[in-house]
Amino acid sequence: MSSIVTAVLASIPSPDRGVWQLGPIPIRAYALCIIAGIVVAVVWGERRLVARGGPKGAVVDVAVWAVPFGLVGGRLYHVATDWETYFGPDGNPIDALKIWQGGLGIWGAIALGAVGAWIGCRRRGIPLPFFADAVAPGIVVAQAIGRLGNYFNQELYGGPTDLPWGLEIYQRVVPGTDTPDALAGVAVDTTPIAIVHPTFLYELLWNLGVALLVVWADRRFRLGHGRAFALYVAGYTAGRFWIEMMRTDPATRVFGDIRINVVVAAVVFVAAVAYVFLQRKPREVLDLPDPDPPGTEPASKAQRAA
Repeated sequence: MSSIVTAVLASIPSPDRGVWQLGPIPIRAYALCIIAGIVVAVVWGERRLVARGGPKGAVVDVAVWAVPFGLVGGRLYHVATDWETYFGPDGNPIDALKIWQGGLGIWGAIALGAVGAWIGCRRRGIPLPFFADAVAPGIVVAQAIGRLGNYFNQELYGGPTDLPWGLEIYQRVVPGTDTPDALAGVAVDTTPIAIVHPTFLYELLWNLGVALLVVWADRRFRLGHGRAFALYVAGYTAGRFWIEMMRTDPATRVFGDIRINVVVAAVVFVAAVAYVFLQRKPREVLDLPDPDPPGTEPASKAQRAA
């Protein structure tokens, strides 16, 4: 029995592939994780927005703008900070368009996604900070779900480790050949070529903790005017700072030998913390039409809560 327990705890196996073929259609785990995360963020964000006094259906309407803007922004940031992969001597510029192969920068996704959200909010007559506070915990949970895609892609991991939760990395090849393909290939041998820190898992667990922190603080202090969103940003960047330094994947480096995302995380963290403490306005109260016009059932207490 002890030998079985030791074997189970020795390391975490990786999936043998991240893409399954349904006839001519590739089913990509990374894409499914991104979609699942978006669904969770929209559904939870909708419930929180209505509970804070917002109109029903607003999150879906805003998401129509925010999601595509965010995907484009995330890809642009990734390509800009890892441009040699696509435009260097050994790169292929066309690969910069292949978002399904992975590679989304959260900083670009949040920045350009906010532009899309601003457009959607203006169309619905909702203040952007009010909307951001409602969707903040859902966004960070969506990021946690998205990290599962990195697990299937065998990417974004750390250095070697002998800890019980070390991640097994397999050699993947194009089926029927010996051509290496880490993303779309299949592991023909489940003997690991390395056992590494699962930094995607560290970030996944950290993000779930940040979501709990935002929900607790929002209820305890009735955060408003973007403070809940800023708390999410501060919590996320605090974790990303140390997790990013553990990663061993290629990255653009600045100030000598510092990964650019470490610097960005530090700068954004300081700005977010400053906003949390300097913004003192009470939670917004939207001036919306009476939700219980004569002859209708009254809204629930949760829906009336600001």
